[in-house]
Amino acid sequence: MGNIKSGNLGYPRIGGQREWKKQIEAYWAGKITEQELHEGLAGIRLGNLRCQRDRGIDVIPVGDFTYYDHVLDTATMFGLVPERFAWNGDKVSLDLYYAIARGNDQAAASEMTKWFNTNYHYIVPELGTRDPRLTVNRPLMAYLEAKQELGIEGRPVLLGLFTLLKLSKGETAHEVDAWIEKLLPLYVQVLRELEAVGAAWVQLDEPALVIQLTDEDVRRLGHIYRTIAREVPGLRILMQTYFDAAERYEALVELPIHGLGLDFVHGRDGNLEALRRYGFPAGKTLGAGLIDGRNIWRADLDEGLSLLSEIRVLAGEPELIVQPSCSLLHVPVSAAGEERLAPVLREALAFAEQKLEELTSLCEAASGDGPEPARFAENRRALAALAADPARSRAAVREEAAQAAVAPAERASEFAERRRKQQAKWRLPFLPTTTIGSFPQTAEVRAARQKWRKGEWSPGQYEEFIRAEIRKWVEIQEELGLDVLVHGEFERTDMVEFFGEKLPGFAFTQGGWVQSYGTRCVKPPLIYGDVEFTGPMTVKETAYAQSLTAKPVKGMLTGPITILNWSFVRSDLSREQVAYQIALALRGEVEALEQAGIELIQVDEPALREGLPLKPKDWANYLSWAVKAFRVTTSSVRDTTQIHTHMCYCEFDDILDEIRALDADVISIETSRSHGELVHSFEQHTYPLGIGLGVYDIHSPRVPTEAEMAALIDRALQVLDPELFWINPDCGLKTRGQEETVAALRQMTAAAEQVRRKYGKGTKAGEGKE
Repeated sequence: MGNIKSGNLGYPRIGGQREWKKQIEAYWAGKITEQELHEGLAGIRLGNLRCQRDRGIDVIPVGDFTYYDHVLDTATMFGLVPERFAWNGDKVSLDLYYAIARGNDQAAASEMTKWFNTNYHYIVPELGTRDPRLTVNRPLMAYLEAKQELGIEGRPVLLGLFTLLKLSKGETAHEVDAWIEKLLPLYVQVLRELEAVGAAWVQLDEPALVIQLTDEDVRRLGHIYRTIAREVPGLRILMQTYFDAAERYEALVELPIHGLGLDFVHGRDGNLEALRRYGFPAGKTLGAGLIDGRNIWRADLDEGLSLLSEIRVLAGEPELIVQPSCSLLHVPVSAAGEERLAPVLREALAFAEQKLEELTSLCEAASGDGPEPARFAENRRALAALAADPARSRAAVREEAAQAAVAPAERASEFAERRRKQQAKWRLPFLPTTTIGSFPQTAEVRAARQKWRKGEWSPGQYEEFIRAEIRKWVEIQEELGLDVLVHGEFERTDMVEFFGEKLPGFAFTQGGWVQSYGTRCVKPPLIYGDVEFTGPMTVKETAYAQSLTAKPVKGMLTGPITILNWSFVRSDLSREQVAYQIALALRGEVEALEQAGIELIQVDEPALREGLPLKPKDWANYLSWAVKAFRVTTSSVRDTTQIHTHMCYCEFDDILDEIRALDADVISIETSRSHGELVHSFEQHTYPLGIGLGVYDIHSPRVPTEAEMAALIDRALQVLDPELFWINPDCGLKTRGQEETVAALRQMTAAAEQVRRKYGKGTKAGEGKE
């Protein structure tokens, strides 16, 4: 019988009370020194290691902690600093590190995009003309710290070279081999230095191996790992995959590696089939990802133990590490403080700390030493109680969702006819301007919400405060000259949480925070039961804003797929079934807005693409029901009601057909942070509906110039129909300050006017207003 150990792949960085976020932001604000930041974050980092050790984890990762993003860490470690930043080639300073991520007065931030198909965002490495160099050995520092401070023999974690290059931008296909030759010696140097201080294992994360591997990819992997094996013979390498089944398994297991980590949660069927067909090499370690690292429900330990037994038989009783399916950075830290949840829900949760306990329980049971762990009986009781909750079996909701899955969902008229009617109704100017929806959530707004929630303010007091904010920002928008206004969303904390609080089937945690990007943390709702519309959710505030202005005000909703993808979703129904339930609930809200006279309605779907399966062969099925769910929400309105949608921080060129299939009258898409690269997609693909490509990056405090925005607009109008083009920021403005927001929007409206004049359609007096 092979030896069984428990192991982890990564731990949440943010701390139980988001101390990580608070300390970094205090540093940015100049409230603490760099040294104080280092000391504060070291406390969190060491606390994470203690937690894993104290819960009996045998193999503890080190080097998974970061000051912002682990991909940015890897890039800066190897000197991959974008050339627009004035770097002298020495150590990358903390301020330069943050400037790459956030931008500064001299240079724009690097692009940010989704980490595979998760809700986490990473900073995209840029491969320029400068030769890479090792600036610091981060895994070595992490390994020595854990050993010297806590006596923990950790397993250093490093993003693998193959995946690093797959995630980077700036290289062409024929340059990949050249970049491998530049970076491979640096990887070898990092590993040699670890070997020299006694590290036994290193975890090289290669999640790109689950997507699609060509023969060239396999050749490159062979070269990389053969070189490492030859140059660092005394170090054992665990090649770790996650998020789906490994591609070309038969080639991966033949590489000169000492262990292979596989995801048996999200890649269960594919990885089991690979074991059946090819077995597992004797003498190598198998990392079996059995605990879901991306969801918050208790694992079924009986099912996990059965699966573990099957894996052991198929793999020939290998040395085995029982581990999560991926890093636990995608789940909150601990469910221990969730006292406000109903007991049936609270006892069904497993955040990072609880998942560590599940790992050790599986290991104890699989070892066969002594009686069954007590946690198994507790696990069965909790799962049975959740399954019996009446909120999970509303027959009418289930039936309506089943009908929506098969019934047509189409607008009454084609876009051309709708556009003609909408133009006649709204009489908007050429290149209309708008924003994406939210305005700054200032300290005053947050304080008011807390007073109301604590009972210090009555509902009436809070409502009047919100109305005052709406009045202020309607006046600001009119003064700026925006053409389509929004109410500002001051009553909303989070774009998903707000709707979940008003829909049955959702629940909310007190401390269920996870990292989204940088220090931005979100608290995803729990979808535990059946979802349905019970009454208007957004009509009151939107109708009030519309009463203040003659200009149209957009109703603002979060779309069904984004609510799905930005929540922790029940595991007893398919995601498709849950999506149709949400879509029907939102359709009720769309119809309520229309009945209240709000006839421009934006249904945001920023997370549509991030739910895309990693393997291209699985795309068609997901996109089919995702598009259908959006249309279920939006297709019942009148022709004159204009449906908008918004998407951000994704690559769209390979799903443009599906974006068209949404049949939204207007779509706005992030493009400024990717430096307008999306525009290139429209050179090959016609987009025949209304579209706005974001003209400035709202995630950076930098206010761009009118000329910069006008240049982005000009570039877009070379490939898009000017008559269908809208001008807007990249995303909502919730996280920005009032002064910078007004300044940026003023530049945006000026840029719009500049381009209008260029086309002979200026809207100011004497400039050809039509």
